[in-house]
Amino acid sequence: MSWDFPKPFTLPRIPVAEDIDGLNHVNNAAYIRWCEGVAWGHSESLGIAMTDYQRIDRAMAIRRAEYDYLLPALEGESLTLATWLVACDGRLTMERRFQLIRDADGATLLRGCWHLVCIEVSSGRVRRMPPEFI
Repeated sequence: MSWDFPKPFTLPRIPVAEDIDGLNHVNNAAYIRWCEGVAWGHSESLGIAMTDYQRIDRAMAIRRAEYDYLLPALEGESLTLATWLVACDGRLTMERRFQLIRDADGATLLRGCWHLVCIEVSSGRVRRMPPEFI
């Protein structure tokens, strides 16, 4: 597969009937749910689970999300969703990227970007990143 960045964290996706909208392709809301799922999976693979966020009272929250829907996905297609952390200022912000590829032909169906900011979970206020995040 032709990934936008090296060493992606990936999860397979196969759209089911509940993912399909009135235009007979995957609804944009399903893509957003899938991005959230792969991001959590990536975080856990890096050793930071929800219990860790609660314990250290810090988390990365989405400040801005961008999605480019390039081609439709259909029910039953085999897809692979990838994510990367591509930027970190070491203090407050990170950037996470996404790419969804159709396995059959390698076509990129979606690209996404989250601009993240570190928050204190208990208050929701912006706070400096803990060492675990850097």
